[in-house]
Amino acid sequence: MTATDAKVASASKVPGKIGGTGVDKAKASRPTIFVKELSRRARKRLLRHFLALSSGDRLLRFGSVLSDDLVSRYVENIDFSRDTVFGVYDRKLRLLGVGHLAFAPREALPSVSASTTKERVAEFGVSVAASARGLGVGTHLFERAAIRCRNVDIDTLYMHCLSSNKVMMHIAKKAGMAIHRDYGEADAYLKLPPANPASVLQEAVQEQVATLDYTIKANLRAALKWLGNLPGIKRD
Repeated sequence: MTATDAKVASASKVPGKIGGTGVDKAKASRPTIFVKELSRRARKRLLRHFLALSSGDRLLRFGSVLSDDLVSRYVENIDFSRDTVFGVYDRKLRLLGVGHLAFAPREALPSVSASTTKERVAEFGVSVAASARGLGVGTHLFERAAIRCRNVDIDTLYMHCLSSNKVMMHIAKKAGMAIHRDYGEADAYLKLPPANPASVLQEAVQEQVATLDYTIKANLRAALKWLGNLPGIKRD
């Protein structure tokens, strides 16, 4: 079942009786979300994800409506040796959501530099495919980014977005981030606790499970492709 299929199925369920069972059933019907760290090998899939965003979605993600050429340049210039990029794949290995965690010296972000004594701060940007919204993809990407920050000794996670960006504003409010609005834009930051053995283990387990999920999906796609090439076998 794809994320889109699960979303439609969830929306079609009739709410249960008093006591919140309808909400519980809706949550239970959501697919499990695996967040995987991406490498430079994922550039083509990243490009396809960003190019598929509508002009309105590009405005919300980048602060302006980037042309296809500028989107391509953005993807080409992602420095995987410095920043961290996370993704959520569907069964066809399409990226449903992407979170870009960019690290910078604290002086580069004056609005939050006074709130930390650490050498670096992190800025988070997220985009979610239209077909996967409402499934918690953005929240899972943010939570994974927060764990990474903790484990690399960063205590301040920052987001800048338009005030009309409902996805990022929802994530910020849900995480309890301090939010400052000004002239249609919003700055939000979250103070993070230091790393501990539990946070290190949590990140390691999440990455291993996400890698296993990706491997299973990739092998299944390869097997279906091989079967589809056999004489006399038709693929739907």
